[in-house]
Amino acid sequence: MPPPVQTPDPRIVALPAAEIRRRFVEFFAERGHAPVPSASLVPGGDATLLFTNSGMVQFKDVLIGAETRSYTRAVDYQRCLRVAGKHNDFEEVGRTPRHHTFFEMLGNWSFGDYFKREAIHFAWDLLTREFGIPGDRLAATTYTDDEVAWNIWRDEIGLPPERMARWGDVDHGDDHNFWRMADTGPCGPCSEIHFDRGAEFSEGPECIPDHSEHCPRWLEIWNLVFMEFDQRADGRVPLPFTSVDTGMGLERLASVLQQVPTNYDTDLFTPIHARMRELLGHDPDAFESERFSYQVIADHSRAVTFLIGDDVFPSNEGRGYVMRKLFRRAVRHGRLLGRREPFMAEAASVVIEVMGEAYPHLVARRDEILGVIAREEAQFGRTLDAGTKLLETEIAGVVGEVATPRAVGRSPEDLPPDAPGLGGDIAFKLHDTYGFPIDLTVELAAEYGVAVDREGFERALAQQRDRSRSGTKAQLSKHAELAALYGAIHGRLGDSRFLGYETTAAEGRVLAILRDGMEYDELTGHGEAEVILDVTPFYAEGGGQVGDHGVLREPGGGSELFSVTETQKPLGGLIVHRGMLHGRLRVGEPVEAVVDADRRAHAMRNHTGTHLLHRALRNVVGERARQAGSLVTPESLRFDFPFDRGLTRDELQAIEDEVHRIIREDRPVSIAFMSMTEAIEGGADAFFDEKYGETVRTIRVEGYSFELCGGTHCRATGQIGGFLITSERSIGSGTRRIEAVTGAAADALVRERFAALEAAAEALGTRSTDGIGDRIAALQDELQEAKRRLKAGAGAGLPKPGELAAGAVEVGPGIRLVAATLPYASMDALKAAARDVSTALGSGVIALGLDADEPQLFVTVSDDLVARGIAAGDLVTLAMPALDGRGGGRPGMAQGRGMRRAGLADAMAAIRAHLETGA
Repeated sequence: MPPPVQTPDPRIVALPAAEIRRRFVEFFAERGHAPVPSASLVPGGDATLLFTNSGMVQFKDVLIGAETRSYTRAVDYQRCLRVAGKHNDFEEVGRTPRHHTFFEMLGNWSFGDYFKREAIHFAWDLLTREFGIPGDRLAATTYTDDEVAWNIWRDEIGLPPERMARWGDVDHGDDHNFWRMADTGPCGPCSEIHFDRGAEFSEGPECIPDHSEHCPRWLEIWNLVFMEFDQRADGRVPLPFTSVDTGMGLERLASVLQQVPTNYDTDLFTPIHARMRELLGHDPDAFESERFSYQVIADHSRAVTFLIGDDVFPSNEGRGYVMRKLFRRAVRHGRLLGRREPFMAEAASVVIEVMGEAYPHLVARRDEILGVIAREEAQFGRTLDAGTKLLETEIAGVVGEVATPRAVGRSPEDLPPDAPGLGGDIAFKLHDTYGFPIDLTVELAAEYGVAVDREGFERALAQQRDRSRSGTKAQLSKHAELAALYGAIHGRLGDSRFLGYETTAAEGRVLAILRDGMEYDELTGHGEAEVILDVTPFYAEGGGQVGDHGVLREPGGGSELFSVTETQKPLGGLIVHRGMLHGRLRVGEPVEAVVDADRRAHAMRNHTGTHLLHRALRNVVGERARQAGSLVTPESLRFDFPFDRGLTRDELQAIEDEVHRIIREDRPVSIAFMSMTEAIEGGADAFFDEKYGETVRTIRVEGYSFELCGGTHCRATGQIGGFLITSERSIGSGTRRIEAVTGAAADALVRERFAALEAAAEALGTRSTDGIGDRIAALQDELQEAKRRLKAGAGAGLPKPGELAAGAVEVGPGIRLVAATLPYASMDALKAAARDVSTALGSGVIALGLDADEPQLFVTVSDDLVARGIAAGDLVTLAMPALDGRGGGRPGMAQGRGMRRAGLADAMAAIRAHLETGA
């Protein structure tokens, strides 16, 4: 039975998604909310998240009181991605009307300002007055015991009881209408607003608001979260101030206002569908029959476009792996639709056209985004052909028939318990050899009715995976566990006062001592620990620069109490000194904090050098080569940037020369604090993985570069000293890495290189390093001449191709065979001889053996004999056991390699016998 058709409501006026987004922001701006730009999909300074998965991510520290802003009301539209962790919609995308990987979250926020009454009234007024949704089409749910929200909906808004519901009992495992950031931290009840799609969509008495995922009648469109508690291990206590965090999916709201059955029928997606239909030549009926694949392509093309726009590039790890997984799933669905030519760049072009007004960075980076997509699609096209063929072969072995897709779009969850299974080792081979993501293998196998042994795959993956990668998840878990502890400490102590821009030594008071996740009033002896001071000169790791090392000692230059080997800022402005205890530390007592000044100075040179490298790079190869990651240590610097090719020797030299010039000119380096808006409008560069507040610190190299940066820097470029690029290489699809050294490290490298040159000159027998090039060239000429003479000597006495052809024997009706074992100088020489024999012979089979310690066999079959069923690959397979080897190839040409030289005669005899008998 087909699903019901939604009856249009003449009271609802259709609005484009772009206008919905704009009017949402304007509505709240008129009510005192500060418009806040969307944050990157890469969360700044949050190690617990792969991607920004909700609107609250960029306000997380504000909500827990670790950060303050100049406003207490905010409004935004946030780009989000849900493909990992708790919020993972990957498997449902394309199968349901509402699930997406990439989506936009509209939100309004109150930080200690208004609360439930205003939030509910704002939401009702926006939906019913601004957007004109009839009130009788809306329903609301509240948490079970939230009397305040319930009474506002009933008594002030006037919702009738039949369109209100209470749900949730968080203490007994029912999280409906209750939101929490994590197991501990801010939390509170929610109130959800649902749209009634019509009684015709009802599936019985259980079809009520808050069960909209199971009943198509009710569509949740807005969630109002009232944060009023702090969840602790021993229970919930009230927060010092309450906040409001609301989230409404733009795609869902657009489907309501445009009165279409699914999010994929809104104007956020239909232009992508239209372009794909044009490429495929599909009519509307064909689109409907293939809707699943169309929806996967539309969703994933949006995700891929935005990920590249936020400097996430295809790779085999982390965010890049997720991006590649999305990309490859979309390409495979294009293949299912019959599109073998590249198409993802076309889809991405439409995404940029649709979304470019709201996200202008996509327009600015259009060429780069499309270039990355084109390269990745070309690469995966080859991978997909090889991997799909292998998978279908394996599936055919499982089901006992030629593998033909049975149910495109069938979910792995729909397979019966007794479905035939594909081994985890095969799934791992697809992943490891062909780059097939396991999710793609599972999905493709399900369409054939075959289940994949995920546990077996995971076992194989665990055995192969690098230990550092396997430790990543544990590290993320550790971050999450410590966040609550640091949050409590920060809430009690506030920010540390950082003096490191002005000095490398200062007296501070011990505020907290930690070990193994526990706080202590006093620690004595030796061992690892963490110390928090009220005042510190230690720079905490950030902006790509590693943290300071140094010591905490008794005031006045007394005994060393604690050696600092790592300095971090885990939350807000809280600075944590990690290292080894050597004496006694007690909370409340003063210590002298002393930074390793030499180490800091080396890091400063490398950090200022990184800024010069960045600007020189963009001046030489173009503005698109902006920073996509960096590491500044006292020893060296590392700089990652998006680029589609390696830099030439001339380009690298030009970059070095420009940096040297700026260093020689000893330009002043100035620091200034300003608003984020002022900095960006002034041309400052900001980077994808950093988290910036409203007021930012900027570093300006006079007349040359201008960047947002919180790191430590030289006072003038002349302090950098030397600068040398040590390497430039690829670190993944479309991403390059430059490594360099400055100061004393650059001087040392120059000395090493001169010493190596002098040693080479001595070994070559030249009087000076100036003659090294000429001497090497002369030796190369001598080597080539020696190779030529050796090759000529090796060919002496070998029969000419015409002679071999003349010696052909007839081994069957119309089948002539040339079989010979000869000591050719190389396999290339043997193959060249075989080509010449073929020209002289015409129709026939040629089998030539390379008489060497590792014998090889090369067989060709003329086209007329191939048509008769004689295949070179079969002949090689038949002969190779005599050589204790393996081989294969095509019907017209094949080869093999063995280990038993004495078996060459037997190998030739096996080929002849086979042809004579016609077996």
